[in-house]
Amino acid sequence: MASAAIFSSLRRRSSPSLEAFLAPVDLPNAAVLEALRGVSTELASSFSGKNKKAPFFQGKNSRSLIRKIHVISVLVDALRDLGLAPTVFLCLKELYLLLYRSKILIDYVTGSSKLWLLLQNHSISGHFHDINQEISTLFDVFPLSEITLSEDVREQIDLLRKQSRKSRLLIDKHDESLRLKLYHFLNEFEKGRIPEMNELYVFFVEKLGICNVKSCRSEIEFLEEQIVNHDGDLEPSASVLNGFVALMRYVRFLLFRFEDGDADLGKWKRRPKTKGLISREIADTFLTTPKDFCCPISLELMHNPVIVSTGQTYDRASIARWLEEGHSTCPKTGQMLLHTKLVPNRALRNLIMQWCMANQIPYDPPENNADCAAPTAASAPPSKAAVEATKAAAAVLVEELANGTPRAKTLAAWEIRLLAKTGRENRAYIAEAGAIPLLKRLLPSADAFAQENSVTALLNLSIYDRNKSRIMDVEGCLGAIVGVLRYGHTTEARENSAATLFSLSAVHDYKKEIAEEDGAVEALAGMLADGTARGKKDAVTALFNLSTHPENCERMIESGAVRALVGALECEVIAEEAAGALALVVRQPVGAEAVGKEESAVLGLTGMMRCGTPRGKENAVAALLELCKSGGAAATERVVKAPAMASLLQSLLFTGTKRARRKAASLARVFQRSESSSLHFGGLGVGYAFARGNAVVADVSMPVSISVPVL
Repeated sequence: MASAAIFSSLRRRSSPSLEAFLAPVDLPNAAVLEALRGVSTELASSFSGKNKKAPFFQGKNSRSLIRKIHVISVLVDALRDLGLAPTVFLCLKELYLLLYRSKILIDYVTGSSKLWLLLQNHSISGHFHDINQEISTLFDVFPLSEITLSEDVREQIDLLRKQSRKSRLLIDKHDESLRLKLYHFLNEFEKGRIPEMNELYVFFVEKLGICNVKSCRSEIEFLEEQIVNHDGDLEPSASVLNGFVALMRYVRFLLFRFEDGDADLGKWKRRPKTKGLISREIADTFLTTPKDFCCPISLELMHNPVIVSTGQTYDRASIARWLEEGHSTCPKTGQMLLHTKLVPNRALRNLIMQWCMANQIPYDPPENNADCAAPTAASAPPSKAAVEATKAAAAVLVEELANGTPRAKTLAAWEIRLLAKTGRENRAYIAEAGAIPLLKRLLPSADAFAQENSVTALLNLSIYDRNKSRIMDVEGCLGAIVGVLRYGHTTEARENSAATLFSLSAVHDYKKEIAEEDGAVEALAGMLADGTARGKKDAVTALFNLSTHPENCERMIESGAVRALVGALECEVIAEEAAGALALVVRQPVGAEAVGKEESAVLGLTGMMRCGTPRGKENAVAALLELCKSGGAAATERVVKAPAMASLLQSLLFTGTKRARRKAASLARVFQRSESSSLHFGGLGVGYAFARGNAVVADVSMPVSISVPVL
């Protein structure tokens, strides 16, 4: 019987599920013969006709099985007009299952990638042998004596039975030699040797018939699909398969360069103009992220989950920031922490990794090796062969980026953008090969395709922390990125340059340098005010990060960023991040003064307290609290006189999250100390006392965690 691995690999190709072949066939006797006739006729006609494709490998086994099914088809035709006993129908139902499994196996060898068939040569040969054995067993018990058949049909069945009994496991010597040669190439990379170009051409083009970029990509995608779908239960292992993926990428770049670049350019021109930083598929997936995979503080997917002393799990970056701000309690439970040690939650991290891979979501594990979980099969570290093959592929791309024609450079940037999507190691190899200075040269290009892909490649590379310094150290690179932000040819190029600035500003030392770059903050403010929905999101995340540096406050005021952030409070999609950024700006008196002058600021923040999400309400009340503390009596008076403020605070004190309740309690105390408290806030009473008795007052704004996806 063919194994579950084969059936599961075909599920995504509209084949019947595994259960359809292993469960008893619930067919009435009258329908069995017609069902048998249909599947046997289909199989008997395999590999013939204009639209039929013979298998590239397993040809001898496939043809042998089809010849046997021809005979079975003759038997089925002979049974159509005969009266059959119940025991015959039982055998016919078993025969139906056997033929359907044969169909799945034939479909598998005609629809799988060539590399995969080579790698599974022994296993698939075994499946053919198993089916031959089942045919032999079935016809040994088939009650032919109870059926009136013509002599020639009976002779064919007898011959089929004898042939099936004599069948032996057949492993095609030609296929096996190609399989060994494929492993030879991988072993060469394992030893640090790069195979000769001519040798690779003869093998992949002349012998395997992988003749263009499209076929290379098809092979790569099929292998990657196996790694994800089999969830570690795979032979060869995921680590070895990743090596073959890297080998295939190198072959694609070395042998075919950019021969179908015109097709790539055509796809880019025809892409939906509304596409932003995150593809629709990934965006939809994020909307359904399992709750247990999200950090209770940031509400974002956790990349480095850790456990605190109360047993709660948080993303390391979020809980570390919480502790650095002086808190000694668990954000979720409010309990005092017995200690501040953070224990890696390796089991949850592995589950998140597997979920991300299954949903094709980019995921970079923590870079601190001492804190990394033991790798699963799906997330196993790359083999030496995979590393060397990827480095060789990166070198080919960088060489083209340096010395190719303008068109070749453009397409090399496209390929680097794609390669940088596939993992932290690849981002490191590309940068080490010298891609960053060369990508920087393409940023001012008059070619929109070159500009967009070079800035997006830099965005993807920047996600790897070590590459941030490499980008910032290239003279003029930051200015060129800002140039794309200001004058980019396409909306996506401008949006991705904003996201690149956000990624780079994750390093504290770069925040001030980015803010001082000519036109950077002004362009972000402009995008926040007038950009697309995706552009506003990219701009607000970048401005939020810049606002975390206290020395950037005046620059943000001068550039109009503060006014843009106030205006963004009215946009539901980005209001949370805008309020978070304002909460940081108003910590400084000059920032509080600037926000206080914006007439719509207090109204916008109180509106979020009324209708915002839980995180939005936290950010809004935090901003108002900081405005009162830093803005003086005039700012406090404006907040105190805001419509319905008493009822909003009352609501937060009873129904808000723990963090929102703490901030609301602090704000209530500020109001009670003001001269107008008795007039405006006499109704806080019970709620205020409730908050004071059940929460430690905190007067810092909520941290906002925003991940940088790759494109």
